[in-house]
Amino acid sequence: MSVPPTGQRAYTERILPFTTEDGVKLNLHNVRGSTTPHKGPVLLVHGAGVRANIFRAPVPTSLVDALIDDGYDVWLENWRASIDFAPNLWTLDQAARYDHPKAVETIVADTGVSRIKAVIHCQGSTSFTMSAIAGLVPAVSTIVTNAVSLHPVVPSWSRFKLSYLVPPVGLITPYLNPHWGEHAPTIPAKLISLIVRLTHHECDNAVCKQVSFTYGSGFPALWRHENLNDATHDWLKQEFGHVPLRFFKQINRCVRRGHLLSYQPLDGLPDDYTAAPPKTDARFAFFAGEKNLCFLPESQCRSFAYFDQLNPGYHSLHLLPDYGHLDVFMGKNAAVDTFPLILAELNKD
Repeated sequence: MSVPPTGQRAYTERILPFTTEDGVKLNLHNVRGSTTPHKGPVLLVHGAGVRANIFRAPVPTSLVDALIDDGYDVWLENWRASIDFAPNLWTLDQAARYDHPKAVETIVADTGVSRIKAVIHCQGSTSFTMSAIAGLVPAVSTIVTNAVSLHPVVPSWSRFKLSYLVPPVGLITPYLNPHWGEHAPTIPAKLISLIVRLTHHECDNAVCKQVSFTYGSGFPALWRHENLNDATHDWLKQEFGHVPLRFFKQINRCVRRGHLLSYQPLDGLPDDYTAAPPKTDARFAFFAGEKNLCFLPESQCRSFAYFDQLNPGYHSLHLLPDYGHLDVFMGKNAAVDTFPLILAELNKD
């Protein structure tokens, strides 16, 4: 795992490899400060085409810093969508059935605790929500979810791209990769990079522009430029990589239906995640940036309404003014604007 160039504190970090039931080798990064944590483990789950390092942006106080300062034992999961691993045609179903349950099981076995908490983001959030609804992570008591969980809602241009652009792109490449903005090794990569250069003029960071082309509808799509410091905007060049077109096909099905659906039949997973009540007693705290142009904040509003109807007053919803998608975690002012809200939800128990 790479280390941010600035804002990095001196921590003890160990890597715990684990192997899923279907034979995929993944890992957890356990990060601790100089004092023994007293609030138990919290698991951080990244989104698609990034890695666990995404929670450690070069800001004075990252989310990892804030959690350690508050007394938590921090665990960062690299699931099969992580760019630390070789490209693979993963699905949300595989992550839900195999990756997250094994990660939670590994933490419980290593620490000896019976309950842990989780902060989950984007496709780490959708897949982890699938695990929870299916009853596969019973040790998780509190889930802080950002951007999207059970009900993916995207801008109209994103719906168009998912329906009409993904299929032809899939004929020339099985993956998209925002890092092509730095290095485009194949003819399809060069063609897509040319399209991005011709259509995106929001900044001089080629990877930032490729990210927007890949994941959303904005200029930029995953953050607001005014929320990032220069170091973070530059650091992002190394933090995005391959994502399979197969994933976009799955999320398109879910967007069209209005909620999460399985893409492939796997034992222990339902076909429709709203067909029966969730098999979890975890409390969900739904977070959404009001300016999110990847998944609209309506995504989390719908999911909160669904869970709140099942258990009124148990779950919570936070809409964050002037924030988008990933700047909720890596924004230069996130330590003041969003981290206290996340910590308050984790500390409720």
